[in-house]
Amino acid sequence: MCGIVGIVGQAPVNQRIYDALTVLQHRGQDAAGIMTMHEGELFARKDAGLVRDVFQRRDMLQLAGNMGIGHVRYPTAGCDRPDEAQPFYVNSPFGIGLGHNGNLTNMAALSRELVREDRRHLNTSSDSEVLLNVFASELHKCEGERLAPSQIFAALETVFRRCHGGFAVVALVVGHGVVGFRDPHGIRPLVLGRRDTPRGPEWMLASESVALDMIGFRLVRDVRPGEAVYIDEQAHLHTHQCAPCERHTPCIFEYVYFARPDSIIDNISVHKARMRMGERLAEKIRRLRPDHDIDVVIPIPDTSRTSAMQLAAALGVKYREGFVKNRYIGRTFIMPGQELRQKSVRGKLNAIDLEFRGRTVLLVDDSIVRGTTSAQIIEMAREAGARKVYFASAAPPVRYPNVYGIDMPVISELVAGGRSYDEVSRIVGADWLIYQDLDDLVAACRHDYAEVREFDTSCFSGEYVTGDVTEEYLRALVENRADEVRARRREEPQPGRVVRVV
Repeated sequence: MCGIVGIVGQAPVNQRIYDALTVLQHRGQDAAGIMTMHEGELFARKDAGLVRDVFQRRDMLQLAGNMGIGHVRYPTAGCDRPDEAQPFYVNSPFGIGLGHNGNLTNMAALSRELVREDRRHLNTSSDSEVLLNVFASELHKCEGERLAPSQIFAALETVFRRCHGGFAVVALVVGHGVVGFRDPHGIRPLVLGRRDTPRGPEWMLASESVALDMIGFRLVRDVRPGEAVYIDEQAHLHTHQCAPCERHTPCIFEYVYFARPDSIIDNISVHKARMRMGERLAEKIRRLRPDHDIDVVIPIPDTSRTSAMQLAAALGVKYREGFVKNRYIGRTFIMPGQELRQKSVRGKLNAIDLEFRGRTVLLVDDSIVRGTTSAQIIEMAREAGARKVYFASAAPPVRYPNVYGIDMPVISELVAGGRSYDEVSRIVGADWLIYQDLDDLVAACRHDYAEVREFDTSCFSGEYVTGDVTEEYLRALVENRADEVRARRREEPQPGRVVRVV
């Protein structure tokens, strides 16, 4: 999962892109990058690390121009090296920079096709570079020194035909403007915002609406599945449906975990969806254990707070904050390597003994992926004096890999992969474990004013909405996503950088 932003303004955009990326930092803490354009010249800075660490004052001063794009990354399968920080860039045609959130399911075939037929050279193993080169190759076929919007959209129609999977993209085309587009199923989010100034309108594209809010843009709408948006240098907006939307199926894990609660994605409030998750979970608890002995509900900060608070209210049980979080440690789910994740849990959370001592505690988390974090937190609750520790997940069991841009591991590394509830409960050390039902999760994320009626639930159901995920493809994931494989890749020598960017 990554965060992307693009702005076409009436004044320099460097600080606003920086501010937007800090708001989207929860979507990726591995690397960050900004690319801007001024009078036909590109300026770029990217590196591994948090936004605040990658960009210093001297860097910001050199990122000139009234339009630009930005990206924060967490590493996905086969893409976890410093030289793969985005935006990526190719100098032909025109000069194109691109930031990408998602994953191409046909990357291997596309890579071979690009080298053999398009005569493009690939420097990395990133599917984002593949997508960039497909776009560049199609733009190269356009005639004339300057592209008309219709030519850009015609090129993107072919990009949609060639690229499969889940993706949201922002691209900067030198001398032209900023382009944004979203996969035909709308799996990955992308929103459009506007701000009116005395000089004229300014436009912004971002992964989440909260990025618009924080820098004074109003949410216009979501970019539609299969739609492309082009904002030219004069801040004129052009849109085109480049591919039909047969099924609008946004990723449900955005609402469970990734998105900020103050975001609205596909006209669905993340906060309200999480409230309904808590209500549905409370109904299940009352159904299974009407005479439960829960004394207190405690959330695992931060994502589960909304669900836990609503669950406690529905059960008529006390809600308490039982863990203090060190906010200077990143999200353990997106940290590379099992050893690093395990070390981070104890450094990230500390229990308040008074809230646990002698009580039957229901801990609530947004989901359980590998189970190692859950097991350590349950152990901490027991050490703090809890009499019994129950554990509730606001999401169903994660049993299958995610192939659309969330780096969920192979089945063998998922605690619920091939195991029953009781087996998972024993592994994590809970006295009782309760999961949300999938139908209830879908109902919680859906409401009458949103046009979304179904979601990508592949990590829970094993049903992949794009219809091109085969057993052979899933086997190949094992070679790229297993922790030991990724550890070896990180230890390999890094290629030298031949171009210094500001």
